[in-house]
Amino acid sequence: MKILIITQKLDINDDILGFFHHWIEEFAKQAEKIVVIAQSVGEHHLPRNVEIFSLGKEKGYSKIRQLFNFYRLLFKNLPKINAVFVHMIPLWVVLGWPLYKIYRKKVYLWYVHKSVNLMLKLAEKIIDKIFTASKESFRLPSKKVAITGHGIDTEKFKSQNSRPTSPADEVAGGRANLKSNRKFRIITAGRIAPVKNYEILIKTAEILKNRGFDFEIKIAGGLAMERDNVYFEKLKNLIKEKNLEDKIIFVGSIPHQNIAEFYQGGNLFVNFSDTGSIDKAVLEAMAAGLLVLTSNEAFKNILADKYFTDKNPKEVAEKIISLSKFGSDPSLSDYVIKNHGLEPLVKKIINLVK
Repeated sequence: MKILIITQKLDINDDILGFFHHWIEEFAKQAEKIVVIAQSVGEHHLPRNVEIFSLGKEKGYSKIRQLFNFYRLLFKNLPKINAVFVHMIPLWVVLGWPLYKIYRKKVYLWYVHKSVNLMLKLAEKIIDKIFTASKESFRLPSKKVAITGHGIDTEKFKSQNSRPTSPADEVAGGRANLKSNRKFRIITAGRIAPVKNYEILIKTAEILKNRGFDFEIKIAGGLAMERDNVYFEKLKNLIKEKNLEDKIIFVGSIPHQNIAEFYQGGNLFVNFSDTGSIDKAVLEAMAAGLLVLTSNEAFKNILADKYFTDKNPKEVAEKIISLSKFGSDPSLSDYVIKNHGLEPLVKKIINLVK
């Protein structure tokens, strides 16, 4: 099987899309040949059966020049491959449709987001099958949808099992009394943007501080768009206003290849995202052995009630204090391994493509 993969960015150091490097590695293990066309290409370390082409965004090429390169690379590579796999961007399905049709290549799309726009509706008419992580991850009714789970490299997180113990772990292991002075480490990761609702975490932190709860919060993520800087400044001002500078730290962007180490530094991963689909970061944290707390509706029928919350800071604070009394929960990582592993995901995709 020879597959052409079209994606936004190939860069192992990218904090958002760096994970896709591992996807391509897994595709390369299970297919004879992989050809990658990426809008932008950075650092990569891939097997010999992977051929990589860039549209030139990282070089500052205009959109017109990138589009010209897109068609040039399709003409060059479509005759050599068996199928096309487009990652997340329906636009590449629509723009490439005439050539996919001419060369009689089946086209598949991976899409995980609650957003449904005109481009997605057009792409749905063209493609042969849509792969998505869960029923909440694809909101357009279609008989072409195949629910496959996410693609989490569980071994990557499992192999770095150095998560710090919490007060509850120490008590359970007989290493401390109930007055342990160890701080409860709360972490989260994701781009700094309004959709992530970080202000809820800040308001929660104020409640926790007033209640004398010993904690620290670390937020990993950068600004994906210049306009999000206004939101970032608003968050920093809110932290200053509530005198939480000693409790909340923005650690900036972390390359995805190093994110497992960040997860391992926490006890609880929180997530108040409005994406409406199963959030990959939550699954990664679960795979790393953390407890999680999320308001994402996609997890409501997956996680126990103690791991799910409304976006009310008072409720969030109560849930955090309650979870701090629990030790680790192996069932969380077991769920990810069973339902969202990278190797079985790629195997499902390739089998369906065949």
